[in-house]
Amino acid sequence: MSAVAERVVGPPVPVVTRVRRADSAPARHSPLESFATGQGVNVRRHLEALRDFRRTEFGTSIARPSEAHIQAVNELLARLRKPLERAVVEVERSGRSAVRNPGAVDLSELLRSKAKAHDWVRATERVWDFYFELFGQRQGAFGDWLYACDKIALDCYQHVHMHLGKPRSIPSPAPFAYMRTGFSPATYRRNIPLRKLGRQLNPFPLVQLPYHRMVNPWTMGAILHEVCHNLQNELELENAIPRTMYRALIAGGLPRPVARTWARWNREIFADLLGCMLGGEAFVASLMDVIGRSPEQVLAYSPHGVHPTPYLRTGLSTHLLRRMGFESIATDYDRLWRRLFPSTAGTTIPRAMLATQKEATQIVVDSICYTKFPSLGEKSLRQVITFEPRQQAMIEEAAGRLAKGIDPGVVPERFLIGAVRIAVDRGLTTPETAMRNFYQALTGS
Repeated sequence: MSAVAERVVGPPVPVVTRVRRADSAPARHSPLESFATGQGVNVRRHLEALRDFRRTEFGTSIARPSEAHIQAVNELLARLRKPLERAVVEVERSGRSAVRNPGAVDLSELLRSKAKAHDWVRATERVWDFYFELFGQRQGAFGDWLYACDKIALDCYQHVHMHLGKPRSIPSPAPFAYMRTGFSPATYRRNIPLRKLGRQLNPFPLVQLPYHRMVNPWTMGAILHEVCHNLQNELELENAIPRTMYRALIAGGLPRPVARTWARWNREIFADLLGCMLGGEAFVASLMDVIGRSPEQVLAYSPHGVHPTPYLRTGLSTHLLRRMGFESIATDYDRLWRRLFPSTAGTTIPRAMLATQKEATQIVVDSICYTKFPSLGEKSLRQVITFEPRQQAMIEEAAGRLAKGIDPGVVPERFLIGAVRIAVDRGLTTPETAMRNFYQALTGS
């Protein structure tokens, strides 16, 4: 028998194992401890949630925001997160102090640091939400439309900057289009404080377009107008233009109140005239669509408004069209405008402005479009921007192709606004087909 077999085996010895119950609760904190530590946890998670954007989260289509736009917004968010991070650290420090010394610490310090952190959370979240919504639009049904508008805006920028008389720093990122309901388009320029961003500086031009304009792209001269507002600043003409206008009007013998009013209107006039030079006669037709309203509206004068009185506004563009070589269509537009508004009876426009309208129109167009500026390399805007009857011929040929659903060819993107307008105005195709072909030509989809 082996040694193992000979071993005497006694009764089993009970084994006592201490098992922790799965449902046993952790030690309970006092309400003060829970509150104090919880505030730091909450604001820290708020901070972490307001993260950088990633381009990949906005889809894979061509319409998604560019890397440059994503980076520009992330840089803005990073600046906002710095004070928020400091505020969060202060909440966490105050919370720990309250836990260590619950009877001695002044809890008002924790509450004040919490309130400060929440203020920064709201400010940062406001900016984050704004751009999240803008970028998110590119994932929806209108993404390709917005991308098409981006291409038109970029084309305007490229044309202008390619023909300046001296090199300038290249603006970046490019304008970014987004859709919002409402009647009027709008723009927000680069590096200006926006109320909707809590007065933070907007990192790139934004072009806001109403849905009803996008569904009727032949009315999208608005893109050119809004982009030109941005170009006035990008080209450092925001001060030079009103100053030049005012001096020229005074030199032309116009009364000072009249000269001051025209100069006050400089931004809208600049956008109209530059848009006309970029888009030609189709831009003027689009402008008349917008400002051709009831006689009461067209003849109403606002003593403090930034928009020219509509009755006086069309004549500036038709005068420029003539000087660009479009005598016949300019005459047709003038004739139509007089037929729409044959009388100034009941107008609130000052008599001095009506009496000097012709002289003022000539001087204003000359001072904006035909005056050389140092920031343009001693060129005039008319020398920088090329649009003549030969460009109009390109637009008309593109209109015929667009109506048939054929590739319009190597025409500048901004010319497609004129092409789609001709296709609709001349009945070359249905409005629905014209719209579809317009966006397909710009997006390839």
